[in-house]
Amino acid sequence: MAMRWEQLAKRQPVVAKMLQSALEKGRISHAYLFEGQRGTGKKAASLLLAKRLFCLSPIGVSPCLECRNCRRIDSGNHPDVRVIGPDGGSIKKEQIEWLQQEFSKTAVESDKKMYIVEYADQMTTSAANSLLKFLEEPHPGTVAVLLTEQYHRLLETIVSRCQVLSFRPLSPVELAQELVEEHVPLPLALLAAHLTNSFEEALALAQDSWFAEARTLVLQWYEMLGKPKLHLLFFIHDRLFPHFLESHQLDLGLDLLLYLYRDLLHIQAGQMDGVLYRDQLDRLQRWALACPQRRIVAGMEAILQAKTRLNTTNMSTALLVEQLVLQLKR
Repeated sequence: MAMRWEQLAKRQPVVAKMLQSALEKGRISHAYLFEGQRGTGKKAASLLLAKRLFCLSPIGVSPCLECRNCRRIDSGNHPDVRVIGPDGGSIKKEQIEWLQQEFSKTAVESDKKMYIVEYADQMTTSAANSLLKFLEEPHPGTVAVLLTEQYHRLLETIVSRCQVLSFRPLSPVELAQELVEEHVPLPLALLAAHLTNSFEEALALAQDSWFAEARTLVLQWYEMLGKPKLHLLFFIHDRLFPHFLESHQLDLGLDLLLYLYRDLLHIQAGQMDGVLYRDQLDRLQRWALACPQRRIVAGMEAILQAKTRLNTTNMSTALLVEQLVLQLKR
């Protein structure tokens, strides 16, 4: 989903203000470095800037998002906008040299050209040196945008030749609100916003029917801990295992269970604003009253240990879950 200028201004107000000022004054820098954590919208913002620079019908600082140029940038087909990234784990010198050759030519459709380098910190030394020369001797009308999650790994000489714009991570509350504005139900939005700080990833997760079912199963999982052992094991094998087939799915399921336990602690502490399973408040309050705090804390420790084993050992997921539920039942 393409970013709009209003979204950039809401998610990254400082970045939006600086770019807006440069656009209004006609002082766009020849090189920008967009740095920040994964999921903070760096690439989306770079494409938004590209669309504004090439838009045929801009509205103030906003691109129209509908013209031929805006659509071609979205599809990656604009001849004067190039995006490169790691090839086989790194950005190689040949890729930078190809960019230099492309940008030494006359722009196809205007007097402007723009290139975007994803994961710029993954350039080889020779590629970084080639890019440095490119930045030191920019072609007229050329705009470079480097994207990185680890800008401290870039050559200081490269950083010094760029205008650095820092992208802050969205808080879970802000992210959940944006998901709700995209018509995601609040119960799913709250959980998705705590599982990732990327709006795109959170939206995809919240819109996936698998995720909604996973949430329902985790609530049933906790409820089944109060049932006889045989019933509990039957539920695990009949319901849980078929849904959480892959390790990454089980890892997410354990996160959902951990947040449920955390909700019980919040309720016991009277911190209702921190509850994520808000539509299940009546059930959670009953469970919180029936469970001593020490058991809740022990349960959270057991879940965290299970997540560690899941991600660091070759232990059977079936055995891991069986051991966990027996710990939680005790």
